[in-house]
Amino acid sequence: MNLLLSLAIALTSPLDTATFAGGCFWSMERAFDQVPGVVAVTVGYAGGRLPHPSYDQVSTGRTGHLESVQVVYDANRISYARLVDAFWHDIDPTQADGQFCDHGPQYHTAVFYRDSAERRVAEASLRALERRFGKPITTALLRATTFYPAEQYHQHYYKKNPVNYGLYRVACGRDRRLKELWGKDEVSMNETKATLTPLQYEVTQHAATEPPFRNEYWDNHRPGIYVDVVSGEPLFSSLDKFESGTGWPSFTQPLDSANVREDADRSFLMVRTEVRSTHANSHLGHVFDDGPAPSGLRYCINSAALRFIPVERLSAEGYSQYLPLFEKNR
Repeated sequence: MNLLLSLAIALTSPLDTATFAGGCFWSMERAFDQVPGVVAVTVGYAGGRLPHPSYDQVSTGRTGHLESVQVVYDANRISYARLVDAFWHDIDPTQADGQFCDHGPQYHTAVFYRDSAERRVAEASLRALERRFGKPITTALLRATTFYPAEQYHQHYYKKNPVNYGLYRVACGRDRRLKELWGKDEVSMNETKATLTPLQYEVTQHAATEPPFRNEYWDNHRPGIYVDVVSGEPLFSSLDKFESGTGWPSFTQPLDSANVREDADRSFLMVRTEVRSTHANSHLGHVFDDGPAPSGLRYCINSAALRFIPVERLSAEGYSQYLPLFEKNR
């Protein structure tokens, strides 16, 4: 689908746009074309100084542009955080001189964010990768600037020239390196299912709701933090927990806003604000505007999506950075 058609669709549908640089833009187009919720992908150039650059100009490495893809997606079907996750899983985020066999500044990787919300999602995701790999992530986080579509013969190259593209991909070693980096993630969902109870799995993966007053933490008053039962990312604190009378754990705010994102939920013939964890994409619950001061918010969360870590266990489980919060409130 070309850029004009993508824009025409965007005018009639609630679509969003994201831009990523992941080395060879033929390969990145192929990767995002396979992501459910993505409507169109255009290959082109972003981040440089020269207006309307050509492929030959960008290939010199002197224009500052990166080979990039502009992704038009349905925000009701896929979140920006999930797009960022899909991006990571098709690149080597630790390679500094390009991507796979393609070397040069035009092949450097980047996430182009459009606002502070997108930047927070990208930053949190990048930090999680640094913890995972134990080394710096070389991908840049850059403010989105003008995206210039590439020449028409580059659009959908992998579809129009499957033999040439296939030979290039094999010779470049992209799939081999991706398997080395991310191969274990192919079985991660099965591993997730094996480590969760049936209720935890249905709540976090299928957005089910547990019964009120018959769940683990609705009446928990111990000091500590609540983390994602799947990923362990810190979500809420007992310092922000309050009795809402609903029968579910309720909080006035997240412990770390970078680990919690909000999506529109249009199920059950109503519009609500769903709450999900940023990195694991676990369904947590919903947020409402009937909470106490000062936030006026009520994060109504399923116990089954949470694991509680008491204050005395924070250091042992790697969350010692949150101990000062409880020391200040003694």
